[in-house]
Amino acid sequence: MAAHILRLRATLLVGALRGDPSHVVRTVVVFVLLALATGAGCWGLLTLRSAPTEVAFVVTVLAGSALTAGFVAAPLIAGAVDPLDPRRFVLFDVRPASLASLLALAGLMSVPILGLVALGVCLVIVWTAHEVPWVASAVGVVLGVVTCGLLARVCMALVAMFLRGRRSRELTGLFILAILVVVVPVGLFLASLQWGGRVPSQLAQAADILADTPLGAAWALPARVAAGDASAWLSLVVAVASVALLGAAWAWIVQRVLTSTERPESGRERSGLGWFAVAPGNAGGAVAARSLVYWLRDPRYLMNLLIVPIAALLAMVPLLIAGVPFAYVVLVPVPIVALFFGWLPHNDLAYDSTAVWLHIASGTRGVADRLGRIVPMLLIGLPVLAVCIPLAISLHGRWALLPAMVGVCASLFLGGLGLSSISSAVAPYAVSRPGESPFQQPERVGSSAPITQAVVLLGAIVVAAPSLWWAWLAMSHDISYAALGMWGGIAIGLAVLLVGVAVGSLAFERRGGRLMEFAESG
Repeated sequence: MAAHILRLRATLLVGALRGDPSHVVRTVVVFVLLALATGAGCWGLLTLRSAPTEVAFVVTVLAGSALTAGFVAAPLIAGAVDPLDPRRFVLFDVRPASLASLLALAGLMSVPILGLVALGVCLVIVWTAHEVPWVASAVGVVLGVVTCGLLARVCMALVAMFLRGRRSRELTGLFILAILVVVVPVGLFLASLQWGGRVPSQLAQAADILADTPLGAAWALPARVAAGDASAWLSLVVAVASVALLGAAWAWIVQRVLTSTERPESGRERSGLGWFAVAPGNAGGAVAARSLVYWLRDPRYLMNLLIVPIAALLAMVPLLIAGVPFAYVVLVPVPIVALFFGWLPHNDLAYDSTAVWLHIASGTRGVADRLGRIVPMLLIGLPVLAVCIPLAISLHGRWALLPAMVGVCASLFLGGLGLSSISSAVAPYAVSRPGESPFQQPERVGSSAPITQAVVLLGAIVVAAPSLWWAWLAMSHDISYAALGMWGGIAIGLAVLLVGVAVGSLAFERRGGRLMEFAESG
C-alpha cells in the first residue's frame, strides 16, 4: 500500500508534464516561478548570517508565518482535486490509521514542500552562523515543514468535504478578495515603516505574538534559543502541540471518510447557478444572490458604483485650491466613499420594477429581504474600505489616526445601510426601468426622490457625528480619542444597522400591497 501511494505521487509529478500542451506550459511556468521564488528566498535568508539576531528573528518569524498561512489559503483559492484524497483509497483493505500516516508522508513529496525544505536548509545555515546549535535549528525546521504539510492535507480535505459542491469562480473570487483585504493593508503598513538601522517596534511586537502561535512557533524556536530566552520552551510546546493536533485532525478526517457514507449529491446541474450556488439555501440567501447579480451586471447599479470614487476624488479639488495641506485633504475621500456606499441601497427596491412581486407573493420575510439586499454592498464596501483606509492613512503619515478613521467610516457606512433599509421600503421613488439607460429618469408628479435622498444622506452624517467629533479631537488635541472614535463609531453603526433592518422589515411586510402598486405604476 505504501509503495502504491509513493508510486502514485511520483506518477503525478511526471504526469504533470504530459497531456494538453497548454497544461504543460502552465505547469512549466509554475515550476519556473516557484524555483525563482525559492532561489530569491534562499538568497535573502543567507544574507541574514551577518545581520543582528533581532533582525533575523523578526524576518524569519514573519516570513515563516506568511508561508504557513499560505498553505492554508492555497487549497481554498485553487480548489483543485486532491490526487491523494482519502476517498480514492476507500476500496483498499487498509486501516484508517495506516492510510492517514501514508498519505501524510506522501503529501510531503510535493514541489511546494521541497521548496520549503530548501528554505529550511538555508535557515539552519543562518542560525548556525548565529551560534545556535544545528540540532535546535533542524528541529524547528522539521516542525515547520511538517506543520505546513499537515495543514495542506487537512485544508484540502475540508475543501473537498464541504466546498466541493459549491466551488465556482464566485466562491474563488470571495476567497481572493478576503486575502487581498488582509494583504494590502499589511503591505501598506510595512511599506510605511522606517527601519533606520533597527527593527521597528511594531514588527518586533508582531513577531513576538506570532512566535507563540501555531503559525510562527516552529520558525521562532532557533531565534529564541539564540537569545537564550526561556520562551523557547513555549515555542517548542506550541509547535509540537500544533503538529499533534493537526495529525489528530487528519486521522479523524481519514477515519470519517473511510467509515461513513456520503449523502448522494443532487443530479441537478449546478455549474451555471453562479451566486445562487454560493449563497445559503434559504430566502435571505436567494435575495442576496439575486441582488449580487444585479449589482455586478445591471448598468444602472454599475453607474451608481462608478460615481462614488469620482465624487470622492472631486471633493479634494476645492480643498487643495483653498490651500488645505495635502496631508489633511487625503483623509477626506474615504469617509465620502463610506457615506455613499451606505447611501446607495436607499432605493434598491425600486430597481426591481415588477419583479418585487416574487418576494411578496412567495411570503418572503422582511428580515430576509432587508438582509439579503445589503449583502452586495457589504461585499463591495468592506473590501474597498479595508484597502482605502490604510492607503489614506499611509499618505497622511500618522498611523495613530487609523482607529479614528475606521470608526468614522464604520458609522457612515453601517449607519447609511441601516437608514437605507428603512427608506427602501418606506419611500421608494421611480427610477429607470430594467434595460433602459441609467441616465434616463422617469417623470412623476410629486416625486419624493429629493427628500428621500437628502434624508438618508444627512441622516447618515448625523448618526456619524459623534465619531467625527472624536476623530477631530484625536487629530487636533489628544490621540487617545482615536480608540474611542473607533469603538464608538463601530457600535453606533451596528446599532443603527440593526434598528434599520428591524424597522425596514416591518415596513416591507406591512406595505406589501402599496409596494406592488408602486411597482405596477412605475
